[in-house]
Amino acid sequence: MAASRDWLEAGAADGNPGCSGSSGVEVVFPSGPVAPALQCPHGPTLLFVKVSQGEEEARRFYACSACRDRKDCSFFQWEDEKLSEARLAAREAYNQSCRPPLSWMQCVERLLRFVQLPLPQRKFRCQQLLLPNDWGEHEEHELQGQVSTAQLQRPSHLLHPLENKKTNAQYLFADRTCQFLVHLLSTLGVRRVLCVGTPRLHELIRVTAAGDKKSDIKGLLLDIDFRYSQFYMQDSFCHYNMFNHHFFDGKAALDVCREFLQEDEGDGGIMITDPRFGGLVEPLAITFKKIIAIWKEGQSQDNSHKELPIFWIFPYFFESQICQFFPSFSMLDYQVDYDNHALYKHGKTGRKQSPVRIFTNILPHKIILPTEEGYRFCPLWQRYISLENRHCEHCNSCTSKDGRKWKHCFLCRKCVKPSWIHCSACGHCAVIAHSCAGPRAGCFICGKSDHKCSTCPNICLSGRANKAVRKQKQRKSNKTKMEASKGQSMNQTSVIRKKEEGKSPSISLLLNVQ
Repeated sequence: MAASRDWLEAGAADGNPGCSGSSGVEVVFPSGPVAPALQCPHGPTLLFVKVSQGEEEARRFYACSACRDRKDCSFFQWEDEKLSEARLAAREAYNQSCRPPLSWMQCVERLLRFVQLPLPQRKFRCQQLLLPNDWGEHEEHELQGQVSTAQLQRPSHLLHPLENKKTNAQYLFADRTCQFLVHLLSTLGVRRVLCVGTPRLHELIRVTAAGDKKSDIKGLLLDIDFRYSQFYMQDSFCHYNMFNHHFFDGKAALDVCREFLQEDEGDGGIMITDPRFGGLVEPLAITFKKIIAIWKEGQSQDNSHKELPIFWIFPYFFESQICQFFPSFSMLDYQVDYDNHALYKHGKTGRKQSPVRIFTNILPHKIILPTEEGYRFCPLWQRYISLENRHCEHCNSCTSKDGRKWKHCFLCRKCVKPSWIHCSACGHCAVIAHSCAGPRAGCFICGKSDHKCSTCPNICLSGRANKAVRKQKQRKSNKTKMEASKGQSMNQTSVIRKKEEGKSPSISLLLNVQ
């Protein structure tokens, strides 16, 4: 799944996605016991803090974990806001109305009935498989008939991708990427694949296993798109939100995931995830650590040192953030491309090539990249690298991140992009048209770079000060509104009085009334 081009280019330009402006939003994860999170249609909400550089402000609020645009999920509540019982009841009713029209079991029962129908009666319309009883509701629609078994095995080709870049961003792997991953999994001896947000890969794993008796790989798909539930049995799909580790079908779905991860004491399993790139790294990392914890529950004492193998597919410029939460991860040079994305295509060169890479805790020398695509093995770094990547004797590594040949800066003591220059004012390399007074990473409250504002020791003091300032501004605003309302009322009364006296009101009075 890919994100909007503007988001990615902004992140690639400054190397610090999410901090491209003078203000931003951070996720707050309380360390101690807390009350249950507020619920939106996408499950438990997350607690955010709105911060502005140069201003002592850190007000917290709850918002949807999955949607970055309030047009897609309107949930918003300040942390200290108190709602009436009526509003809470209305919210709960709205959440229930957003649930899928069919339950998990109903979808399974319909699928079993659908596959027993004769081929001419297998109809598909309005993004759903239709049984004969459903045809009457779609009389005015042109039904797609004769849905074959092969089509049922590849639902991502039947369903329209949800390409809302701020919510679903459902860009699907190209066949080249899927074939590479399935071949790699077979080479690594993988037997079970937990596919988190990778529906097309899940399909190919199942198709390959059905057509190849030697292949014993099976998969479980966790995805937020509930439409896939009509194509799979209970042991193959769970409706899931990866940004808050929420199973929409409750404990039953969680048990399916747990049983899948802990099979054979977890041996032979791997997790492959392709999150929406506009999402924040920290909530994803916390979710993946929860999945790892479930996997570790099935480990014996002798295997307690082992890690769950993971492929996290994300843009290369998130490397530092991912490695902050998973220090054992390294980034592969393999360029992931997408079937329905105009930009992220294989074969492009320079800055136009796909920025999407694979982050993994598997040792890089064990992963063989396709030499027919130009990848080659670097004996000095003991891993496969892209064609233009070069080994730097000063850095003692192959340093390119974006597929281009990078250059070494002796002042920065590291390799940088070929288009960057060293700025004496900033003290480091940057793009030519950069702002030397640009935003700095770190705390928005005190300005220090060693922590975020959510953990700033001055947050309590700034919070009380800002609360008083907000109250003062609110009183001033209310006073201004009352004076304006009083003035308008007096003008209207004056006009009415003049009309009664037979005199035409002045132009200024008319303008005030309007």
